[in-house]
Amino acid sequence: MRKIIILFVSLFSLVTSIKAQEKININIEQSTIKWIGELTFHFGGHDGYIQFKEGFFIKRGDKIVGGEFIIDMNSMTNSDIKEQEGKDSLIAHLKDPDFFDVEKFPLTSLLITKVEYSEQNTARIEAKLTLKGITKPINFRANFDFDKKEMTTRFKIDRRKWNVSYTSKVKDYAISDALGFEVSIKL
Repeated sequence: MRKIIILFVSLFSLVTSIKAQEKININIEQSTIKWIGELTFHFGGHDGYIQFKEGFFIKRGDKIVGGEFIIDMNSMTNSDIKEQEGKDSLIAHLKDPDFFDVEKFPLTSLLITKVEYSEQNTARIEAKLTLKGITKPINFRANFDFDKKEMTTRFKIDRRKWNVSYTSKVKDYAISDALGFEVSIKL
């Protein structure tokens, strides 16, 4: 009889914890990812946008505790070059194997593994970023605006860790190893 009671309490606890967790899909049309590539020795560089394919947060109680996001690398655009031919040329180059190898790796993912709140609406997030088939840990600070149903963050990664290995032939116009992102996720 005691084993039955323990089993029942365990199952009840499991069901209760599962129900206390909620999966919240993001609004991919209103969410944005801006990418920023800068020059190493000069001010300037390029920037543009990449779109989410899908994504969700995991919410427990009134806090975000996890999530997963899929990014469509074929959606990459440029926003700093004026003429369309230049935009198309840059994007084609960024999709090449020495950059993002988009033909072979059309999707990138980010899996949130830990969220530590320092204030009610500010958190340090630990995640696993998979880019070009390589998964590495990253961390960044994020701000949550629960009234607007939005999370915003800015962070940089070292592109070399994901084998984004392009090096400029002209030293004065070398691109930085840091690749920046400005992200706004809306529900």
